[in-house]
Amino acid sequence: MPVGMIYARRLAVLATSAALTVTGLLATAPTAQAAMPTPVSATTARTYLAALTVKAEGSSTGYSRDLFPHWITQSGACNTRETVLKRDGVNVVTDSSCASVSGSWYSEYDGATWTVASDLDIDHVVALAEAWRSGANSWTTSQRQAFANDLTRPQLIAVTDNVNQAKSDLDPAEWLPSRTAYRCTYARAWVHVKYHWNLSVDSAEKSALQSVLNGC
Repeated sequence: MPVGMIYARRLAVLATSAALTVTGLLATAPTAQAAMPTPVSATTARTYLAALTVKAEGSSTGYSRDLFPHWITQSGACNTRETVLKRDGVNVVTDSSCASVSGSWYSEYDGATWTVASDLDIDHVVALAEAWRSGANSWTTSQRQAFANDLTRPQLIAVTDNVNQAKSDLDPAEWLPSRTAYRCTYARAWVHVKYHWNLSVDSAEKSALQSVLNGC
């Protein structure tokens, strides 16, 4: 794709106005929502949040994505990324190597709909680096692999690639989905994951999560 077209598409994703159509982006309403595991209720999330250890965020020293092996094989030829793409999409068709060759994906974070799998990233709701700074630095490689490929908790979701990249490893005090209707679900998912994996929260992160959950 020419550089100019890529730049134009990225600007369109970031634009606040709807009804723009560029390569892979549809202005029509979604036919289905992403189907990551349903997070705990807001009430339960508030209880979980109160139980989390509150401490200053740790250092990123020693962190590497390679310490969280992903994407691992889930079944047959399908790895975790391909499994999430098939799960979160509509009418997804895969080839013999499990790569998605067609389908439609609605990105919950920004409300964009895509028809090309390469336009999607699989977001770790609680980013790997965030987990590292919250306690995963002391885990075994096996534990970190399980966390990075967790399909049971609401930890993995297919979203617009550059939105995921903009989120990076930020916590809810620093980043929330631009689509405000999804923020409650996002906060519930975040707390659900941190609670299950016994990860800590810092004070600003906890305050931001409380604010969102109190509005759910």
